[in-house]
Amino acid sequence: MNVPATPTETSRLSGAAWILALVPLVLLGILLAYLVITGGGLTELAGPPVEQLTIQRITLPEPGMIRVEVVNDGPQPVTIPQVLVDEAYWSFTAEPSNTINRLERAVFTIPYPWVAEEAHEVVLITSLGTTFAGEIAVAVQTPQISGGLIAQFGLVGMYVGIVPVFLGMLWYPFMRRLSRSAMNFILALTVGLLVFLAVGTWLDAQEFAGELPAFWQGVPMVAFIALIALGTLLVVGSLGRGSKTTPLGIAYRIALGIGLHNLGEGLAIGAAFAQGEAALGTFLVLGFTLHNITEGVGIAAPIVRRNPGLKHFALLLLLAGGPAILGTWVGGFAFNPVLATIFLAVGVGAILQVVWEVGKLIARSADEIGVSLVNWVNLAGVTVGIAIMYFTAFMVKF
Repeated sequence: MNVPATPTETSRLSGAAWILALVPLVLLGILLAYLVITGGGLTELAGPPVEQLTIQRITLPEPGMIRVEVVNDGPQPVTIPQVLVDEAYWSFTAEPSNTINRLERAVFTIPYPWVAEEAHEVVLITSLGTTFAGEIAVAVQTPQISGGLIAQFGLVGMYVGIVPVFLGMLWYPFMRRLSRSAMNFILALTVGLLVFLAVGTWLDAQEFAGELPAFWQGVPMVAFIALIALGTLLVVGSLGRGSKTTPLGIAYRIALGIGLHNLGEGLAIGAAFAQGEAALGTFLVLGFTLHNITEGVGIAAPIVRRNPGLKHFALLLLLAGGPAILGTWVGGFAFNPVLATIFLAVGVGAILQVVWEVGKLIARSADEIGVSLVNWVNLAGVTVGIAIMYFTAFMVKF
């Protein structure tokens, strides 16, 4: 018969257990050192070094200057001795050096008389002759932070985030007069809106992930962060077991998920204006404004039976629409694809968790009126919600 170890015996063995746990790691370190020193015994089969660079961003900080930010995501150091601009060799400076070690970043500054509103191409040439090209589609001086420009970008973000969500919330008095069955339709419509937003946010995150250096493993990173965010929110929600999630709590979660989605929209708009694509930026502003008006309906739907007061409506509006303003600032002044990918991935998880919560709210309501959760009214609501978002998205897809 096995006798369980006493606490004293367990604590006496803990030191030895830690030593045993370290043995495989020490042996692994010895093996890795051997492989690095000897090349695994296959050094005679080694070919030329593998060179890989990712051009993260090209900016035009002032007339007559081009700045190129690169990251070495290859396995070996890369040296850039030459730079081509519009098929002509050009002088440059590199910070911290033109030799870039693995995972390191460098900034190349090129004194070149670029021409406003014309296209230019920059090509970095390595010591082995490998080329890495980047394009300036429309040459426009990169926006510099100033009070006036901050206000202008913030106003654009308000048009995209705050205003349409506010207009959608104005349907709240109308929704309070609807029957229970009609409100189930509205809640199901909210699920449809959120499902579309989850898919759209996922695709946006994948697009930003595609711009990351290879070592970030952008596609799986999005999936893992989304799953971790979803799991974290589900665990936090389960801490209050025994008590139902309040409708106001669900409204706040919907606003948070929508806010993270709107952050991505703001990033796209700010980046478009920063790259000189003003026509595209204006197109996105108009499209997102129309596209987002239904988001206010989704936020207000869970609280139609309990008026939370103007204070909560203001906070919900700020939570859902405010990130669009932040996104335009970041996209216009300091776009970072890594942070953009992380925020959007978290947004996917947050939206999926809200879909779960709203689904439970619909299930409770259906049970109270004695109907099945899966019925034609709920199916129609989900379908209409997806259709509204799908067809209004025509304005922002190109």
